[in-house]
Amino acid sequence: MAEDNTRSIEDMTFKEASIELEQIVRQLESGDLELEDSLERYARGVELLRSLRERLSSAEQKVRVLLDATDENAPVTDTASAPSTAYINE
Repeated sequence: MAEDNTRSIEDMTFKEASIELEQIVRQLESGDLELEDSLERYARGVELLRSLRERLSSAEQKVRVLLDATDENAPVTDTASAPSTAYINE
């Protein structure tokens, strides 16, 4: 188990951290770990979760900034004259 802890969370991609967190959850749910190993895995999982949430929050903020910048420059489109799409799938 110690080999997973050698890699710094900051050096991991979002996907790698997500995969490791998923593996930890599975290990903890299995109930096969000793108490000490469970505590180590849980602590690592908390660190991974914190990092993932921070990264996701940062990405969401970047998207908001980009959307705000795009919206300011986007022309206003009148969709009242657009054809109805209510019957497309019927």
